[in-house]
This record gives sequence, C-alpha cells and structure tokens, in this order.
Amino acid sequence: MKIEQLIVPCLMGTEGLVADELKYNGFEGVAAENGRVRFAGDLAEGARANVILRCGERVLWQLARFPADTFEALFQGVRALPWEEWIGKDGAFPVRGHCLDSRLHSVPSCQSIIKKAVVERLREKYNTAWLEETGPKYQIQFSINRDVAEICLDMTGAPLYKRGYKQESNVATIRETLAASMVKIARYRGREDLIDPFCGSGTIAIEAAMAALNIMPGVRRSFDAENWAFMDKGIFDDLREEYREQERHEKLPILASDIDPACVEMTRENARRAGVDDCMEVRRADALKMQYPIERGVVITNPPYGQRMLDIEQARRIYRLLGRQMRGCEGLKKYIITSDEEFETHFGMKADKKRKLYNGMIRCDLYMYFRG
Repeated sequence: MKIEQLIVPCLMGTEGLVADELKYNGFEGVAAENGRVRFAGDLAEGARANVILRCGERVLWQLARFPADTFEALFQGVRALPWEEWIGKDGAFPVRGHCLDSRLHSVPSCQSIIKKAVVERLREKYNTAWLEETGPKYQIQFSINRDVAEICLDMTGAPLYKRGYKQESNVATIRETLAASMVKIARYRGREDLIDPFCGSGTIAIEAAMAALNIMPGVRRSFDAENWAFMDKGIFDDLREEYREQERHEKLPILASDIDPACVEMTRENARRAGVDDCMEVRRADALKMQYPIERGVVITNPPYGQRMLDIEQARRIYRLLGRQMRGCEGLKKYIITSDEEFETHFGMKADKKRKLYNGMIRCDLYMYFRG
C-alpha cells in the first residue's frame, strides 16, 4: 500500500536532526517544517521509522488534506474518507489535535465534529446503531493550520521518547528524544570519553551508548499500528529481528555520575533495562569536584535550571563552580543545556555556539564549547 505522506512531529529545534536521520536511513521525500518533518513511503516505511528514529516524537500516517474554514467543510471532508477500510466494527478511534491561525480555533469543537463524522460513516457502512470501540486503537490526529485540515492516524501510540527503559526518573528528567538530539549535535560515536556529571536518571549517557552501539530505540517496545487489522503483523517483528542482529555490545568510555545516590541507582537500573549497563560506567561523584579530561573528551549534561529543582541562585552557583572546575580543559568539548539566559556569565566562558531547544515546555539553549 503506497502512502503519499507520513509525518514525524518533533520538538522545536530538532527538525533538522530528524530530517537528517530520515535522509541518512534512506527515506524519500524528506521535508522539514516547523515542529515536524514529512517523508513519503508505505506503511512498512512508517513502521521502520517508528523503530529507528531517535529524535522524532511519533509517526503519523496522513489520510487526507483539504480546506476546512467551516465546521460543515470539516465534517464533510472527514466523512468522505473510507474509514471502514481502516477501522473495524469494534475499533476504538479517539480524536486529538490542534488548530493554528484558522477560523476553526476551538479544539474541543473540532474533535467533536471529526468524531461525529467518523461515527456516521462507520454506522452507515456497518449497518449498526452502536459502535462498541472495544477493539484495537486507531488514534485520529488532526491539525488545522491556516484553514487547511490534515487528518492522520497515529502509528506510534505511546510517544517515541518512551523507549521502555526509563520506568523511574528524577524530578528534572530530560526527555529521551531531546537527550538523543544532544548526542547527535555533539557527534558522539563512542570513540572518546563522554561524561554526564549530572546524570539524574541516566538518559543522556544511555542514549549515547545506544547510538554508539547501534541499538535502535524502538526494538524493545510496541506500537499501536501493530494491532491494526489492515497492517501486516510481521513487519514490526521482522524489523526488530533485523536491527537486533546489527547491535554491538562492548565497553564504551562513557561515565554517568551524580552526587545523589538515588540517581546513581536509578541510572544503573535504567541502563540495565536498556541493555547497556555493562557498556558504561555509573558512579557517585560530585560534578563540582571531579577531575575532567584536559586533552580529549566531551561533556553532555543537563544541570539544574533553577526551575524544577533548586532556585535560580543555587543553579547559578553550580554554573560558577562548574566553570572553575573545567577551566584549563581546552581539549574538553562541552554541551550544556539550560534555560538560564545568563549561563555564560556565570559559567565564565562564552559559548562557541548556541542552539535553541525545548525541554518539554521549557525554552532552553544548548551552549556548545568545541573549539578549544
């Protein structure tokens, strides 16, 4: 079945990284937009994207795109789609989405209209007055942007950042897709020392290890599309088997450390679930007193911002002390993410480059030091 468009929503600031991932892995028709990346392919390609993408948030299969500046236009456009070809008589089809710069701006109203249109179509086709919705989930995802509606089915289910290994996390955890994006920006390949001295639940170090060892992030989790009636049941299993055979398993020069013993134990457990616990070192250490490599290595870390933990003055004290500890380490590349716009002042070094990223809803900058 040839699909015209598939869409990968992503965190703002990571669109180029997701596009690069898709292009590098041979996907066609890749085009980055604000907050998402499009590509062309069939359902098998959508399944492959779900299994291998490190930086994207989910994979949507686009069913239709049409003008919708009134509720009637939205209703008729949705009702015209052949939903019976996709959703069985017992299928569950919740609706979610967003509206932007459109006459139709009420998300709940649009959800209701879309739901009603699908219900009417399926009732007529199945000749029934009631739809149980007790079977597989077909999550309908819509967007209405500048009076143009896009209607999709969500292949992924639980977002792609839920790899399956992080069942426990600390209060200021970083999303797996953002951690993977930072590792990709740093171009880490497992050949030099990598240190995360504020490891928390270990996300950055684990994502770095998985990338270096060619462990695909989706091989140990399930996806909603696996349960779709029209989906080839073996596609995902074949992909998992294929990519598991390509994994490597070796000791890497990766250190995840934290001053909090609970975080150290959490990181060890998460690394075990990810299958990389014996490929990296995890230990308790004070980031403000430890010795950092002088000649060669990379720090990728997510220190306290003064928002979800500590206050801003406490966080800035950490930045000052960390900067002093790293001074003189000219060969050490540093990638530090924070929402504090005055980070460089307190760290004591002007970054070679900054990149705007979002940690959840928090606008941050990734401060990059790589020129020595």
